[in-house]
Amino acid sequence: MKQALIVFAKELSDALRDRRTLLRLLIPALLMGPLLLMALSGLIASLENQAERREVVVYGAENGPTLINFIERQTYKVVTLKDAKTREGYEAALRQGKNSAPLLVIPADFEAKLLRGESPAVEMVTDSANQRASAGVGALRGLLRGFNQERATLNLALRGVSTELLESIDIAERDLANAQARASRLTAMIPMFIIMAVLYGALTAALDSTAGERERGSLEPLLMNPAPHGAIVAGKWGAVALLGMAVALLSSLSFVPAQWLLRSDSLQAMFQFGPGEVLAFWLLQIPLAAGLSALLMALAIRSKTFKEAQAGSTLVVTAVSLMPMVSLLNPGGEAPWYLWVPGLAQNTLMLAVLKGEALRWSQVLPGVVVGFALAGVALVYVARSMRAAVAR
Repeated sequence: MKQALIVFAKELSDALRDRRTLLRLLIPALLMGPLLLMALSGLIASLENQAERREVVVYGAENGPTLINFIERQTYKVVTLKDAKTREGYEAALRQGKNSAPLLVIPADFEAKLLRGESPAVEMVTDSANQRASAGVGALRGLLRGFNQERATLNLALRGVSTELLESIDIAERDLANAQARASRLTAMIPMFIIMAVLYGALTAALDSTAGERERGSLEPLLMNPAPHGAIVAGKWGAVALLGMAVALLSSLSFVPAQWLLRSDSLQAMFQFGPGEVLAFWLLQIPLAAGLSALLMALAIRSKTFKEAQAGSTLVVTAVSLMPMVSLLNPGGEAPWYLWVPGLAQNTLMLAVLKGEALRWSQVLPGVVVGFALAGVALVYVARSMRAAVAR
């Protein structure tokens, strides 16, 4: 243990000495997630502001005074486009993403058909690639449905028919999700950034302590020391895992001040990320950091150069980065086997924490067992590879 601690201290000091590499790791880990969260809150805030303005852009408003009267009675402001050239310019701006409200087009025969009891057609013009414009379609569709219902109610009342025939049942909605669970739909990318922070925090140190030392010619002299190879491997692995955990902790902490800068009041009210969530996230990363650190060392120990080790680690980086996508692409919900896959297990459990759910030991233990089992197998392989290198 004493020899392992000596190697651990040496590897940790070597890693901390390279300030430039540390900054390259820390800046993305600390800033990327919070910046994306604030950008998301900015988008939500713009959509909320658009909804608060309560504006409907109409072409041909003079053709449908009855519909315009209904829209204004719903406390909406009608913005009128006067001529065809203005309409073409508005539609072009919709395609370019410059306009944020869909366009309602009322035909010239709207009132005549309405008086004859026919169903006049109106057109909602939007661009599905324009996210802000698409968000306004629902409100405009609701207004048109409300107009339809009001007209149908009046027609039935004039004929002496009960208006209750329009609605055969009363619908009552009950949402089982609490505020935190609703916010987690928007903040589901946070666990991915924490997982990637663990990976990138351990990556450089793992490659440098194995392939990097081999390339510099310092690995063989280290192995010639009388210290057991297991102690050397354990010391290196401890330093690598600690760096991964440190970067993950800093990344988790960065979301605490980031939530104070959210521009969306509703998201700020729903998103609760405090010391409890930071601690839970950090503890959940321990088995992942243990397993990934050992796995990266095992992949790099056979490499002759640092670049070769980087190429070999690409598969691990790709696999870990794709793990959170599994839960997004699976329409059947969370499956029990998620908890047995490194990366995916941590993502699933961190999402549960964001929803405010209490974790059970039966959920946490599979990730712990798999993470440390992977670490044990990989470290045995690294020790044997070092022993083989000395024998040659």
